[in-house]
Amino acid sequence: MLNLGNSAAGAKHRWRFFRSGGVDQVRLDAGADLVNLGQLDQKLWVALACPTRGVEFDLRTLEMIDGDKDGRIRVPEILAAVTWTCAVHRDPGEVIAGPDSLPLQSINPDTPEGKQALASARRVAQDMGKAEDAPLTLGDVAVVADRLAKSPFNGDGVITPDACHEAATRAVLEDVIACMGSTQDRSGKPGVSQEAVEKFFAGARLFNDWWAAMETSRERVMPLGDATPDAYSAFKAIRAKVDDFFSRRRLAEFDARAIPGLNGQDGDFLTLGKAQIGASAPEAVALPVARVEPGRDLPLRAGVNPAWAGPLARFEQLVVRPIHGERAALTEAEWATVRGRLADHDAWQSARPNSGVEKLGIERIRAILAGNGHAALTALIAEDLSHATDATAITEVERLLRYRRDLHALLMSFVSFRDFYTHRRQALFQVGTLYLDGRSCELCVRVENTDKHAALATFSKTCLVYCDCTRPQSGEKMTIAAAFMDGDSDYLMVGRNGVFYDRSGRDWDATVTRIIDNPVSIRQAFWSPYKKIARFIDQQVAKRAATAESDVENRSLTAAQTVTTADKAHRTAEAKRMDVGTVAAIGVALGSIGTFAAAIFTKFVDLGAWIPLAVIIIMLGISIPSMVLAWLKLRQRNLGPILDANGWAVNTRARINVPFGRTMTKLAALPRDADRSFIDPYAEKRSPWPYVAAVVLLLLVAVLSLDHCGKLHEWFGFGTPAAQKEPAATGDKATK
Repeated sequence: MLNLGNSAAGAKHRWRFFRSGGVDQVRLDAGADLVNLGQLDQKLWVALACPTRGVEFDLRTLEMIDGDKDGRIRVPEILAAVTWTCAVHRDPGEVIAGPDSLPLQSINPDTPEGKQALASARRVAQDMGKAEDAPLTLGDVAVVADRLAKSPFNGDGVITPDACHEAATRAVLEDVIACMGSTQDRSGKPGVSQEAVEKFFAGARLFNDWWAAMETSRERVMPLGDATPDAYSAFKAIRAKVDDFFSRRRLAEFDARAIPGLNGQDGDFLTLGKAQIGASAPEAVALPVARVEPGRDLPLRAGVNPAWAGPLARFEQLVVRPIHGERAALTEAEWATVRGRLADHDAWQSARPNSGVEKLGIERIRAILAGNGHAALTALIAEDLSHATDATAITEVERLLRYRRDLHALLMSFVSFRDFYTHRRQALFQVGTLYLDGRSCELCVRVENTDKHAALATFSKTCLVYCDCTRPQSGEKMTIAAAFMDGDSDYLMVGRNGVFYDRSGRDWDATVTRIIDNPVSIRQAFWSPYKKIARFIDQQVAKRAATAESDVENRSLTAAQTVTTADKAHRTAEAKRMDVGTVAAIGVALGSIGTFAAAIFTKFVDLGAWIPLAVIIIMLGISIPSMVLAWLKLRQRNLGPILDANGWAVNTRARINVPFGRTMTKLAALPRDADRSFIDPYAEKRSPWPYVAAVVLLLLVAVLSLDHCGKLHEWFGFGTPAAQKEPAATGDKATK
């Protein structure tokens, strides 16, 4: 029984846990762990549900575990599979290794489940011609299943024409397929089930009874003999329109003011006049069958709506002539007579059963009912069902083999995420590895809807890159989301191309389509402020350059003006002189800036030997806020939202801390034993002046620092003595 909370039953088994990535997870390393899995508090399970699609796992195994066939694996279904597997095995611990073969000695004959499984395994082994001690494999099951499927009697309750030895029975089965449709047999061929056979013969009997009702009252039901069905068809085609004509005529006789409206509005004819009129134009079909006038009979030839001329001519030939003789027009009384003569046939046709067998005709139907087709088909289906135990045995052995091979691996990506956190093998949600931007990302999940996935996955605090992957050779397409957890994200951009390798080793072309930007590493956060400043300066320089280029173009256009205007502008420029006050103001401003810079530089030089430490403190002061924010987000990285967005129900905070994240994203690195040459014939030649300027600056700082301490005077006899600096400083303080 499923235990959903902490109960006394949980004390019956001593559970062991391991910690990885900051997450405590249960260990399932022994058969006793599997036997007692139902006692484990469900709150300690890493996942509570997962989809059967979009994961890298054997689909057939998942379908067998998915008891309600809803496309999702839940805890009760996991427990049911584990309970059955443990009951079948003598030693449930054999499942831990995931073997792909089944020795019959491993089956426990002392449990009902084991006894049934052993009988099924022996049946399969017998069909394969194997000895009792020879292990069974999924290949053996596939051979036996294929052999059974190709047999005419394969236990699925569906028979094909190949199962019919008599031609008459085969013909009846083909008639059933033609009328009722087919059901696919286990062999893949079309066949019929008992349900279809019963439905066919029930319909055949209804049709025969319906036809027999006509034969007992043939004179009334078939007033025109064998021509009645055709006559009825012609009558039915124009019945509603003729009733409409006589109804309109009675209205016209009641009040002449209704005549124009009864024959159609002027607008109707204007619409017809503007269009190309066909023989059955909808606008013409909607008009009366003939012009409506008080006392006028229904014309059958002249003056008939062209859209109804054909049906009326057929009606006159097949119905009017046999009943009333040749007529050019039909009175309302004569029309009533026609309706009365065909009333019984109309009632009989209305009672016609719609069973699908009428296409065979009454003669074929009666021949089938007179034969033994029903009994023969029923016997064949019964014989097919007698082999159902063979099919059940094959399915049961297949389930046992698949559970032995796959069940523990599923538990390691469901009850715990051991495979993910220990790298023993890729978890079932990992679909492959993405190579992009000098890195390989192992945490890649399949995505069906990028927008829907990104809406939830953004809460994972992980840098996610969505890629559309294609294989031009086969035309296959899929979308993945890859987690980048080391390096930086400076060169991750929409449109970049990479290569994705799926779990089978096949390569896919990958193109970045969307990025959820989050911190990748503390190292990136340290340099992030400086990179932002560099980008800002670069943008401003580019902006100023563009502005300057625009100004040059404008000046060039201005210079192309007339000579008179140019001369005048030249004389004005020569006559203009800069104001002395402006020059003085600029000088004062530059002096103030220089004084401020000199004061800062002096204070900086006063630090002396502490200058390197000051530089480090300044850099940390700039980078620490960015690093702290990145550290907080990196601590919150969580696998749960990434999987929840794919339909999982992750039951814990599956954290991805920094050390573990680095193992999931590997940076490019040269092999340790690689030979490396640092000679680059195409290396850019760097100017020595930046280095010279840096050396001069360092020397200047050193000289000023030594002078500030009085060391220059002490060592070399020049500079400011240290004794003169103290009184000056004291005097300054006294003055203040």
